[in-house]
Amino acid sequence: MIRFDAVSKAYPDGTVAVDELSLTAPSGQITVLVGPSGCGKTTSLRMVNRMVEPTSGTITIDDRDVTSVSATDLRRGIGYVIQHAGLFPHRTVVDNVATVPLLTGTGRRQARRRAIELMELVGLPASFADRYPAQLSGGQQQRVGVARALAADPPVMLMDEPFSAVDPVVRDQLQQEFLRLQGELGKTILFVTHDIDEAITLGDRVAVLAVGGRLAQVAAPADLLATPADPFVAEFVGRDRGYRALGFISAEVAVATEPTVALGAPVARAHDVAVDDWVLVVDDGQLPQGWLHLRAHPDGGPGPAPGDPVTPDLLNLGGTLSALGGTLREALDAALSSPSGRGVVVDEDGRLIGSVRAGTVLEHLHAATADPSAQVRP
Repeated sequence: MIRFDAVSKAYPDGTVAVDELSLTAPSGQITVLVGPSGCGKTTSLRMVNRMVEPTSGTITIDDRDVTSVSATDLRRGIGYVIQHAGLFPHRTVVDNVATVPLLTGTGRRQARRRAIELMELVGLPASFADRYPAQLSGGQQQRVGVARALAADPPVMLMDEPFSAVDPVVRDQLQQEFLRLQGELGKTILFVTHDIDEAITLGDRVAVLAVGGRLAQVAAPADLLATPADPFVAEFVGRDRGYRALGFISAEVAVATEPTVALGAPVARAHDVAVDDWVLVVDDGQLPQGWLHLRAHPDGGPGPAPGDPVTPDLLNLGGTLSALGGTLREALDAALSSPSGRGVVVDEDGRLIGSVRAGTVLEHLHAATADPSAQVRP
């Protein structure tokens, strides 16, 4: 557990970066600090490992004052991940990951073996061990940064906008991988971001800081979206906070049977059942491949054969997938994004179950919003 008790940071010129911050980051959970630029997020984070010394107040980790040990010893027991990973460019990936264990006296062979295990844990193949950071993509470098932070098996991790420097697709992948790791490891994590979507996706608790380092509100993500404490929090969370809140409501909606055609099968087979001219193309394993518009084949000609290139006039891949038992936000987004107006619902292996329309999702929403037990983690 990380606890801030009336912690402030003021500079000689009178600037107050953090103002009387009192906050608890519970053990085994992700607490996210979020807010606009200049609100003291990074300063608060860096005071935990004493890269910045507080002007007043007390910070404790598991009831131990962080000033009771040397800064060097303190930092060796805390994982730290920053934007752009902060890797040593002249060291290989495996040596970057093994940095802290080597500093604390672990034998080189053992440290490298553990480093390779951690690389695989964060989704990097062992074959990357002897590469240098410059030979990796931005997302791969961030994975190395996370592995390095985990190398000493720290109970506490500090993460300062670790995924903000990568593109949106890679960022989403890293977030999901991070949640998977946390589910396995159960670290106490203090995470800084300026992105409210990232905060509510990752956080067990979200602390919103206002400019000047004032704590505006701390709450579970669903509570933050439903009941912002003041106009500042409501504005920062955003006008579409109602839509974001759908990410905490289970999508136990009725799923309709979906007309399908297998790759390589004649499109004419689906004419009688696809009354709106849209049919879903699946492969032999019932994995959805995309939407086919039958008017593009008035003669009932064959669909794409296995291995054929997918062309826009045959197969529209604009639809998204929604997992069975996911959230209303996922189901509604899938339906609204699909060219047919139907979101594709799949099981945990990605196999087709059926489809759902936006209207069905909204009907379910009317009932689900009155039931607090429908809230789930996104």
